[in-house]
Amino acid sequence: MLTQVDYNELEYQQQFFQTGKTKNLDFRIQQLKILQQAIENNKDNIVQALKADLHKSGFEAYFEIIGVLEEIKYALKNIRAWTKPQKAATPFYQFLSSAQVRSEPLGVILIIGPWNYPFNLIFAPLVGAIAAGNCAILKPSEIAPYTSEVIEKIVH
Repeated sequence: MLTQVDYNELEYQQQFFQTGKTKNLDFRIQQLKILQQAIENNKDNIVQALKADLHKSGFEAYFEIIGVLEEIKYALKNIRAWTKPQKAATPFYQFLSSAQVRSEPLGVILIIGPWNYPFNLIFAPLVGAIAAGNCAILKPSEIAPYTSEVIEKIVH
């Protein structure tokens, strides 16, 4: 159930989405680069948080971080191809017409984080949401409080 604070955030995200700013491809790319830089700048904090919450070794924690950074790199490399209109077949009796499939963002996405991979499984879907032009609300796991604090720091 959404609390009053959550409802206000949902309204804010819906209003921001309605501005159409997230449809702009350059805006999406900029947001992905900002996210990438924020994660790079907080690697040590992420590792410490994962160790405090789940007793993960530095090696395992870095794999969570690397997975998200690779998702961002992949999205940045392919986002232009993903957003290009694609030709679609038309029936033979409409031989003079043409058709296209255009990818459009849907709105506001809620991403709920699990306890076992609290960093990776919040940010990997966020990368896809941003690349698709959607807004997102993140709900980190309450079982991983230190990681939740780091996620909040990165997002702000």
